[in-house]
Amino acid sequence: MNTTQISYLVFGIVILLALIFDLGLLSKKNKIVSLKAALRQTFFWVTLALGFFVFLWIEKDQSVALEYLSAYLMEWSLSIDNIFVFILIFSSFSVKEKFYGRVLLIGILMAIVFRIVFITIGVALVHRFSWVLYIFGAFLLYTGYKMFTTDDDEAFDPQDSKIYRFLKRFLPLAPHDGNGKYIVRENGKPVYTTLFVVIILLAAIDLVFALDSIPAVMGISKDRLVIYTSNIFAVLGLRSLFFLLRGAVSRFDYLQQGIAIVLVFIGVKMLGEHWINQWIDKNVQVFISLGVILLCISGSIFYSIFINKKGLPQDKEV
Repeated sequence: MNTTQISYLVFGIVILLALIFDLGLLSKKNKIVSLKAALRQTFFWVTLALGFFVFLWIEKDQSVALEYLSAYLMEWSLSIDNIFVFILIFSSFSVKEKFYGRVLLIGILMAIVFRIVFITIGVALVHRFSWVLYIFGAFLLYTGYKMFTTDDDEAFDPQDSKIYRFLKRFLPLAPHDGNGKYIVRENGKPVYTTLFVVIILLAAIDLVFALDSIPAVMGISKDRLVIYTSNIFAVLGLRSLFFLLRGAVSRFDYLQQGIAIVLVFIGVKMLGEHWINQWIDKNVQVFISLGVILLCISGSIFYSIFINKKGLPQDKEV
């Protein structure tokens, strides 16, 4: 086996054991997740992700490991931006807090499957048609500009979304949670509860966010191992991150602008890759990308906290 195959094998074993450990010991069915438990679970997933970074540093090389770390931080920061939309979905469908954990888990596992398909298609397109990277770069520039100047999350109404209208049109939906069930029988026929709808919405919304994040990661690295592993580690940690930050995420008013700057930076990097490679060494580019991501994300979070302490702007209402 070569180093790449060994890396995939180790990654698969780690994820499988981690999910068993998370489900068996860290998570309990229909139990409200406390802040302490959320902190413990977040630490668990972040430690695993950083442990894999160390493994890549030893097994592969420094450049691949730093690309992975940059991609993971990019995905992790975008995950924080996802949480506000997730809160809106739970609130809109009046999901009981005790059901949050399992609903998030199933939705996230579905999202991972969709992301794997999306990444596979995207990587195949780039390998076959290299000019696709320029389209991704232009898309990131546009997305970053729109994200910096607008706030689409506040306008999002889950019950007015195309996904929900599609489900409502083709499936018999129940206006209740079925006491924790996803499908119940009414008048002898199967009916889908609000929990089922929420799971589909979570997975679909994450896929929409992936339209930004996956091209961004491909702008950081073209290594399939880096793209797959950084995405999966970040998404698997999203559930614990939700419970940890749901009370504070509305205070990160300027996080969206920080992410937008990173997307614009990566978009410019993708569009100018041919000329950048002639002037800047690949390893130096990796360090620059990592530095920009750390500076923009941490800076936007700390600036948001500083502004909120002064009382402006007002917190978003969920």
